[in-house]
Amino acid sequence: MSESGIALPGLGVVEHEFRVPLVHGAPERGELSLFAREIVARGGAVEDRPWLVFLQGGPGFESPRPPSRGGWIGRAVAEYRVLLLDQRGTGRSSRACTQSLARFDSPGDQAEYLTHFRADSIVRDAELLRRELLGGDGRWSVLGQSFGGFCAVHYLSTFPESLREVYITGGLPSLSRPAEDVYRATYPRVLERNRRYYERYPADVDRVRRILEHLEARDVHLPGGGSLTPRRFQQLGLVFGQSDGFEQVHYLVEDAFVCAPEGAELSYAFLSGVERAQPFDANPLYALLHEACYAQEAAPAWAAERVRSEHPEFDAAAGGRLFFTGEMVYPWMFAEYEQLRPLGEAAHLLAERTDWPRLYDPERLAKNEVPCVAVIYDDDMYVERSFSLEAARAIGGLRAWITNEYEHNGLRVDGELILGRMIEMMRGER
Repeated sequence: MSESGIALPGLGVVEHEFRVPLVHGAPERGELSLFAREIVARGGAVEDRPWLVFLQGGPGFESPRPPSRGGWIGRAVAEYRVLLLDQRGTGRSSRACTQSLARFDSPGDQAEYLTHFRADSIVRDAELLRRELLGGDGRWSVLGQSFGGFCAVHYLSTFPESLREVYITGGLPSLSRPAEDVYRATYPRVLERNRRYYERYPADVDRVRRILEHLEARDVHLPGGGSLTPRRFQQLGLVFGQSDGFEQVHYLVEDAFVCAPEGAELSYAFLSGVERAQPFDANPLYALLHEACYAQEAAPAWAAERVRSEHPEFDAAAGGRLFFTGEMVYPWMFAEYEQLRPLGEAAHLLAERTDWPRLYDPERLAKNEVPCVAVIYDDDMYVERSFSLEAARAIGGLRAWITNEYEHNGLRVDGELILGRMIEMMRGER
C-alpha cells in the first residue's frame, strides 16, 4: 500500500493505492491497482473515529471527487473517517475501458476478464482494504448508493462479521428476481415519467418530434464519433429518474436546431450535449455489466431488449409522442456508440453467460445481526420499490425509511439531511 496527503477546504485527504488480485483466491491470474481517498474533517482528532467506506452507484463509475466539505460527505466526516473507493475498473483504479481492453487477444478473453468486475469482486476488494487499514478484527461501516447498495447487501451475505453498520440509499435489490422482472416493473414507471415530462413541457411534444423526424431523414454523426439514431436519442430519458432530469432534457431539446447554409440542422451544442448526457462511451462497464448486476446462475440474455417488445409505446415509428427510455441497455448500442463498438462481441458473450455466481444468501440475510438502515424512494424509476420492500422484509434487523420527498439522486441533492436522518435512525433517535 502507498499513500499521499492533500488538503481541501475543510477536509483532509489521504490518497491510498493498493494492489489486489484480479481473481480472488487465484493470485497467479494477475493484479489490479485499487485507489481510494480517505476523507476526514480538518481541525480535530480523527484517529479514533470509525471508518465509513462509500460504495458508488453504477456499475462502472468512480467515487465522488469532493471539492470541499459539504453535502453527505460534510455530514459523514463529523462522525467518521470516510473512504471513497474507486471500484475496480473505474477512476484511478485499474480502468476497464475500450483502450485497456484492447490488449486482450479475443472477445472471449475480454468477456472472461470482465466477469471479475461485479459486486462479488468489489466486496472482496473492500475486505482486503479493511484488513490493510483496520487490521483483521477491525469492523467498518458501509454506505452504498444505488448499485453500491447491491454491493452492500452482498457484503452482508458474505462478510457480516466485518461490518459495524450498513446504510443504503436507493439501492436495496431484489434477492432473487432476474433482470426481466426488474424491467417489467420499471418500464411502466418510465412511461409514467414520460407523461409527466410532457405535462410539464407540452411544447416539447413537437420539439422532440421534429428532432426525431430529422434523425429519421438523415445520418447524424456525433462530435466524438458514433451515430445519433432515433433509438439513441430516446436514451436521453435515462435521467428522468433524477430530481432535475426533466429539465436536463428540456433545456437540451428546446434549442436543438441552428440555421445552416443548407437549412436547419442539429447544432453542435445540442449534439455535444447529447454525448455528455450519455455515459456509455466514457464508462463502458456500465453497459457491459448492467444486466449482469442482476444475474444469478442464469443468463441475462438482453432482458431489457426482450421486455421492451411488450411495450409498443416505445416504438419511435408509431407516431404521436416519442417516449424516452430509461436505465436500460440494448445490444444495438454496441454498434452505435463509438467506444462500445470494439466490445460488442464480448458484450454478447457476457449476455449469454449462464454461470454467474449467486450474489445474495437469503438464509444468512434472514439471520442478519448487523444494524442496517435503508432509504427506499417511493417512486424510484431505477430500483423497483416493491422489490426493495421485499428485501427489507427479508433482511433481519433492517430499518427502512420510505419517502416520496426525494428521487433516486437524493443523496447527491440533499445528502446532509438524508445521511443525518439515517444516522439518527441507526442510533434509535427516530
